[in-house]
Amino acid sequence: QVQLVESGGGLVQPGGSLRLSCAASGSNFNFYTVGWYRQAPGKQRGLVATLTPGGSTNYADSVKGRFTISRDNGKNLVILQMNSLKPEDTAVYYCYFSGGYWGQGTQVTVSS
Repeated sequence: QVQLVESGGGLVQPGGSLRLSCAASGSNFNFYTVGWYRQAPGKQRGLVATLTPGGSTNYADSVKGRFTISRDNGKNLVILQMNSLKPEDTAVYYCYFSGGYWGQGTQVTVSS
């Protein structure tokens, strides 16, 4: 079993930055593909970024060049660094581990 807890969301002005963290419990952290998804009001949950155990990344076109996903295997953490934030990035962000594991979500609001 894997339990995921996100943190780091909040309110930020357009152009600002936020760093989301996902702390994972359980074993074999290194073997999972991990990712971040987001869901805006009235929209379906969609991919933000994924990261495989081998280090391959995949980003939604809307966040390429602005967001970076990384992992700290020693601390069982998955990080999403978000720069140059836009109002359209406003959503609840969810951490995901392959096998169907989801965190509870953290709210990100980009507004002046």
